Parts: sequence; structure tokens; C-alpha cells
Amino acid sequence: MNRVLRTAAYAFMLFQIQGPVSAGADGHEAIHFENERHLKNLKQLTFGGQNAEAYFSHNGKELIFQSTRENLHCDAIFKMNIDGTNVRRVSSGQGTTTCSFISPDGASIIYASTHLGGKACPPKPDFSRGYVWPIYKNFDIFKADPEGENLVQLTHSDGYDAEAVYSPKGNKIIFTSVRTGDLELFMMNPDGSGVEQLTRDAGYDGGAFFSLDGKWIVWRAARPKGAALADYKALLADGLIRPGKLEVYIMNLEDRKPIQLTNNGAANFGPYFHPNGKHVIFSSNMQNPKGRNFDLFLLDIETRETKRLTYYDGFDGFPMFSHDGKKLVFASNRNGKVKGETNVFIADWVW
Repeated sequence: MNRVLRTAAYAFMLFQIQGPVSAGADGHEAIHFENERHLKNLKQLTFGGQNAEAYFSHNGKELIFQSTRENLHCDAIFKMNIDGTNVRRVSSGQGTTTCSFISPDGASIIYASTHLGGKACPPKPDFSRGYVWPIYKNFDIFKADPEGENLVQLTHSDGYDAEAVYSPKGNKIIFTSVRTGDLELFMMNPDGSGVEQLTRDAGYDGGAFFSLDGKWIVWRAARPKGAALADYKALLADGLIRPGKLEVYIMNLEDRKPIQLTNNGAANFGPYFHPNGKHVIFSSNMQNPKGRNFDLFLLDIETRETKRLTYYDGFDGFPMFSHDGKKLVFASNRNGKVKGETNVFIADWVW
């Protein structure tokens, strides 16, 4: 599975998924596929390069995303209107970046960057140990004005800090950090103060998002046991993680007891609450856990009923609903100019 986790590298994994191409009746690759009935007026917003983790502003007018394009050799942060216009870079272009988000009031953005550890792109991971993601120790979380000016460092721990998003009220930021020796979820104030740990079980916890009311979080987690746990710890000591098995969890921020939603042994990632708080959308290769075909699925939290939403024979991931529930944005390999290219798509959501 590739870049399917975003996080942590979400970024880097994402860009690796290369699936077979599905052709339309005219011989060109199709954008909208049969049975994708919940997606209407599907539109491609980016064309070329690697583009992923596109997230709505609170007012639904803009998207912030990460991209490797043109003369860039690793990810930088960009913004654009939801119709794909006015694309501009809002990060420095130094180091690599991941996991950006816009504050609810639109007055600031946050993202993770390695630029303090060096202006060049960090080295790619060594795949001699299988498919792994790098957990770059130089990743820290930064806050900036809407267009990237006045950059302020929010985290200062020794090691990976990334995957940060604002709460709907803008009064908290949730993120993933290795500061305790394990990859856990933490929450802090918007200025970086008041850090508190949310998860404590051994294994990777990351890619968390808040529910629209701010009372719950959803995230992906690995809970390796035995030899798998030993492998996880050995890789983490070398700044790596193997993202083959991830399950989706939710947690109420009052009682803080993790609740596991999926249990299929696949790579489930990129979970996000529907604004109604009753459903979670996520990406998964559950139909072939050893394969690279990732589709979007919608899960009913109460019944655990899971419905397949996309049918492209390749990668679909990183979904996010607009706050009014009318739009869905996601990343996909569909209609790429070259194999493995990832672009941002937006659609009207219909039940």
C-alpha cells in the first residue's frame, strides 16, 4: 500500500500508490465510475505531479493541500479555490512538508515541515526492509498567516511532530508525535502550549480529525503484538514505520476511551467524520489487503455497516467533507497523465 497514510508521512506514502488504469468508452481514462452514485458533478482540480491531503477551509471556499510539482523535489503546501483556480504556494519550498490545515476563522494555517533540519529534501526511505514510511525527526509543526507569512514554530520536541489539524472552534490542535518514544496522539493550544497526551497503547496512532461539534476525534491506529510489535519498535528506532495494517478508531474527548470501528486487518486510513456525526468516511484496501487498490468507504458508527463509495481500480484516499456536508474532496490516481500520478478531485455529495 502506498502513501496511504498520509501522515506521517501521509505524504510520502500517498505518492507511491500505483494501480492499474481503467479506461472509458472513448479509450481515455474515466473520471467517474459506475456505482459511484454518492458523487455527483465530479471535477478534477489538479493536473500533474503528486497532489494530496486537500482540506476545506471552514467556509468551504478554499482548499489547502500538499504537492510535489514542477521544479519541486518534495512536498510543499499550496492553496487554491474549490474550483481549482488561484493555485499558489504558501510554504517556503525548503525541506519537505505535510499535513496542512486552515484555522476555522481563516486567519492562519498550520503544517509540518523539516526545513529547520535542512533546506534540501530529506532522503527517501530504504525499501530493503519492505514497504516503509520515513518518520523524519526534523518534522515540526508551524503556524503562519493565511498566505504563509510570519511563520511561527509550535513544537520543539526532539523527533517527529506532524499530522496537525485544528478543532472546529479553533481552540485546540491535535497532532501525532514520537516524543514519548512511541507514535501517539497529542492535543495542544493554538500557540503550542498546554500539550496533553491522548493515546498510550503501543503502536502507531495518527491522522486524527475532530467531529464537527468538537466532542470526538477519529484516527487510524496500528496495534501490533508479539513479533509484529518487535518489528514496529525496531523500525521506529530507525525512523521508519510499516503501514500495512491500520484500523479506524474514535474517541470521545470527555471520557477518552478509544473505540475501534474497523477490524479487517487491512490498511484503513484517512478517516473523517461526516458533519452529521453518525458516519465516518475512510480509505481502505479491505477487499484485497495485500493489494494496492484503495477505495473510499462510508461507515455507520452505530451499526458498523460499511458501504463502498468509489470504484476506481487504483488509489482513492484522503477524503474530507465540507462542513455543510454538500461537498466531498479526495485524492486519486484516476485520470493521471502518467502512472502513479495523484490529483485532487471534488464532487457534490448526495445520499
